Amino acid sequence: IRTALPHYVVINVEDAAAKPIGKIDALIASNLTSDRVLGVISHHHLREFYDADRLAGIADRVLDSNTPTVLIGWGAALVPIRRSTLVLADLARWEIQQRQRRGAPNWRSDNGGEDNLRKVKRGYFVEWRVADRHKRELFASMDFVLDTNRSAADGKLITAEAFRAGMVAAVSSPFRVVPFFDPGVWGGQWMKQVCGLDEREENYAWCFDCVPEENSLLLDVAGELVELPSIDVVFTHPRELLGQLTFARFGAEFPIRFDFLDTMQGGNLSLQVHPLTDYISNTFGMHYTQDESYYLLDASDGAVVFLGLKTGIDPEAMVTSLRSASRGELSFPATEFVNTFPARKHDHFSIPAGTVHCSGANSMVLEISATPYLFTFKMWDWDRVGLDGVPRPIHLEHARRNIQWDRTTAWTRDNLVGQVETLASGPGWVEERTGLHALEFLEVRRHWFTDVVEHDTAGTVHVLNLVEGAEAVVESPTGSFAPFVVHYAETFIVPAQVGRYRIRPHGDSAGQQLATIKAFVRGTEHERGNRNS
Repeated sequence: IRTALPHYVVINVEDAAAKPIGKIDALIASNLTSDRVLGVISHHHLREFYDADRLAGIADRVLDSNTPTVLIGWGAALVPIRRSTLVLADLARWEIQQRQRRGAPNWRSDNGGEDNLRKVKRGYFVEWRVADRHKRELFASMDFVLDTNRSAADGKLITAEAFRAGMVAAVSSPFRVVPFFDPGVWGGQWMKQVCGLDEREENYAWCFDCVPEENSLLLDVAGELVELPSIDVVFTHPRELLGQLTFARFGAEFPIRFDFLDTMQGGNLSLQVHPLTDYISNTFGMHYTQDESYYLLDASDGAVVFLGLKTGIDPEAMVTSLRSASRGELSFPATEFVNTFPARKHDHFSIPAGTVHCSGANSMVLEISATPYLFTFKMWDWDRVGLDGVPRPIHLEHARRNIQWDRTTAWTRDNLVGQVETLASGPGWVEERTGLHALEFLEVRRHWFTDVVEHDTAGTVHVLNLVEGAEAVVESPTGSFAPFVVHYAETFIVPAQVGRYRIRPHGDSAGQQLATIKAFVRGTEHERGNRNS
């Protein structure tokens, strides 16, 4: 800034007015807890992190000066002064995490070398919540947006008008967010080949392909690609994106998550369970829970899913065995207590909160879930350590309080496995319901098609993935948006306000059978004209 504006005074509001980190740590201590991973959702506001008198002093300094001044820092907009220009510097949460892995600290913290899980915890439960709350207050008054996903030197500046036009465009047509891929101790090889990833990497375990609070979005601004957090679309146009009823239920939060779990030539996921809604609300301050499901994009012979408890097991014996395993005294005999079901391509397993589960090795899972993703209570991790060489966190006591012991073999088979129902069909298409369980809020539909399939958002957001076939095109029957081409295993979002749209085979897929999986929030659709939607 000093190089670009040599005649300006530059005041770093962080240095001049932020409270000492010790006071901030004391303020947020109850949110961070002593746990390595889990905290309590913060409802703090950015103003609480700054000294009001010092902010006022900065304002006085600016008013008394005859030299033009630039205020920089997270709290710059808190200085009580009439400003001529406001620039919002923005970057996606995933980029923040990448920088922290390379040694960047949390805000104003001297923790660059700290365990990265603790850095993420501080971000997830406090910093990112406060930042989003503050950012939403600036959207109406900002003049420019600075893309800082690359670096300060490579940042791209766009006008607020261009930003707002981009947000309007996003909710007017189907779109994809920028996926990110990550290795893991159980990671596999499938995504390397199918998604064209770096073959030199040892493995890829995860891909967040539709998690708007984490992912970014690319905007084409006069031929330049600008990368901004995709959560900005949710914050600026929640009703147009989500629909009235989904917004009424969740607020400006995107409730549907699609991600990949690759264990092909890899290992089992940790044996785990997710919290019940009452527990996650009372314990962590999250207002809905991590219900999920596994849709098999691919699987090798012999692949299984661990799901539900075997009939007749002794809960206390299982917990005792898990405690001994967590102390390194034995290897937990998982198959003595937990069911395994064969996992084949296009199988779909529902996993309502409280159900013991994990994906086994040699599977490629499209995980269709509620958005909360940090609340995984690991019970057993197959005698492994993390990529950092440190044992992965086990949350056995949290798990014990949430396991639904009555989800035994027969119940699991009858309620969570193979729940496919044909709903409708027509020339060149079949629509099926494949899940989820009634305890979960998501509805999932699968369409097999060789010809055009008509869809209608019916006033609620849709998330889809092309689970069979090389390529399809999404079109508007009225020409309201440009044709949108999707490829195999790509996830895309259709905003609620799009209304009617159609999907058909495209390119080399013409004449072949394709399939899409579509998820939406149950009970948020208005009346539709036909069932083929």
